[in-house]
Amino acid sequence: MNSSSWYAGFAKSAARFCGKPRVFTLAVAVIAVWLVTGPLFGFSDTWQLVINTGTTIITFLMVFLIQNTQNRDTEAIQVKLDELIRATQGAHNALLDLEELEEEKLDAFRARYQALASAARKKLDQGVDDTGTPEA
Repeated sequence: MNSSSWYAGFAKSAARFCGKPRVFTLAVAVIAVWLVTGPLFGFSDTWQLVINTGTTIITFLMVFLIQNTQNRDTEAIQVKLDELIRATQGAHNALLDLEELEEEKLDAFRARYQALASAARKKLDQGVDDTGTPEA
């Protein structure tokens, strides 16, 4: 198993685990214990440093796990959408893989579809059905 697939598997498992209610409850419990111990340690700088350091480390690591999971989910959704476009008769195959286009070309596609949406809303306001394809 290469390091990339190992990390992907680890990130997926860790993100699933950390998203569970009991992990959130554990985090709240840790903070509660920290708060309760404040008077025992005289609310010292060390007492504050413990929670600051712990939360900073956890946040730093979670950013990478969440980003990895989000990237993988986004890529999977894009592939599914590309397949729906490819398999739908009358769909524009030029819309496949749009996320890889330059910003200007993506803006041109977006403007075209915003114009279609605007025209469809005007027809709805006039009581005309907006189903079907604009080319039909």
